[in-house]
Amino acid sequence: MSDLNVLFDQLEAFRLAPIDNWKPVRIIDIDIRIAANGDWFYLGSPIQRHRIVKLFSSVLRLEGNQYFLITPLVKYRIQVDDVPFIAVEMNQVKEQVKQKEIQKLYFRTNMDEVILADHIHPLTVITNAKNSEPSPYITVRSELKAKITRSVFYQLAELLQPDPNQSDATTTVGVFSAGEFFAFGTA
Repeated sequence: MSDLNVLFDQLEAFRLAPIDNWKPVRIIDIDIRIAANGDWFYLGSPIQRHRIVKLFSSVLRLEGNQYFLITPLVKYRIQVDDVPFIAVEMNQVKEQVKQKEIQKLYFRTNMDEVILADHIHPLTVITNAKNSEPSPYITVRSELKAKITRSVFYQLAELLQPDPNQSDATTTVGVFSAGEFFAFGTA
């Protein structure tokens, strides 16, 4: 556990630093894995301290198809089974703007980050080619995504409506948030 403690100590000092400005050249593989359900593992054992996981998640960066924990001097390559975050809760807020009702959908991740679905944080749905099952995601930050849990996806399904800009026979359905329409598929 000493490698993990060293990394934690390094990151604790830079918790609020902008990792996008750091350009470390040195890469070290570290045996950290984020499972598809959002659980973090070190050397095959679950990391039990949520505080450590939250700190690590704050310095996570995606480069190409690889995930790294970033420090000013070193990039620690980790494994991610699907995406690093899970959207565990959704709140729908309706606001009156210039006599028009605007719906905003806020999502809370397993790292307690709250994200508004908008043009910067889009909702996307990827359909599994083998079983045609949809997997919904929201962008959290810098191309990092959160998979939306099944229960939250059911909440979204209740808000589905036809795309108002489509007039052909195949109706695309999706949801509105912050004035944006996010297509989920065809009805």
